[in-house]
Amino acid sequence: MKCIILAAGYATRLYPLTENFPKPLLKVGGKTILDYLIDDLCVSGLINEFIIVSNDRYYGNFCAYSAEKQKNSKINISVTNDGTKTNETRLGAVKDILLAAEKTGFKDDALVIAGDNLLDFSLNEFLFYAEKKNATSVMRYYESDKKRLVKSGVLEIGKDDRVLKMWEKPSEPVSEWCCPPFYFYKKEDLKKIPDAIKSGCGTDAPGSLISFMCLNSTVYAMEMPGKRYDIGDMESYEKVNKEYKNKC
Repeated sequence: MKCIILAAGYATRLYPLTENFPKPLLKVGGKTILDYLIDDLCVSGLINEFIIVSNDRYYGNFCAYSAEKQKNSKINISVTNDGTKTNETRLGAVKDILLAAEKTGFKDDALVIAGDNLLDFSLNEFLFYAEKKNATSVMRYYESDKKRLVKSGVLEIGKDDRVLKMWEKPSEPVSEWCCPPFYFYKKEDLKKIPDAIKSGCGTDAPGSLISFMCLNSTVYAMEMPGKRYDIGDMESYEKVNKEYKNKC
């Protein structure tokens, strides 16, 4: 199984901190955000390669990180450059997923994760869930605040965790189930991405691809077993640093 790490965004809300430095490599509690994600996923032994998708601006930073991370470990990390140089010309998450999947020849299932989130639980629980379902899977968490729902991916859930439909940033949410940026794709579904794009699937937000998959495949949703820290601006970055400092 591959792990595709989406890290080609420009994190403009964190400027000037991230103007020339990628958000996933910012440190929290003495470790980079990527370290927390990769170190956790290595425990399961299910991931045989981590593929970091970067833009051209941060490509050198991720290559240096990859080389250093692999120096004293057996972790297999590669970095793919999507070739973009500005926020205005970015490919979008769905096209970045396609870029990484094409690199592997669509031969493996893939865990796709945003590289700028921290979790207080192990993602391996999600991997085991997806393997048991043997199907494309997402996570879900309960959110009662409509202001947050309209800025998120919202799921309609049926029997046995089946995802019936997903809306990306709906003006009128039909449920209170949010979908965080962690997805497991069967290789057969990864092959459908070109068709998804041709059919008009949005390419900026990664959740748009799940919206397509719900109508063209079988998708399940595991209830998220813990808390997610979404680092989007300086306030959230300072807050998570404070929380991790108190834990140490």
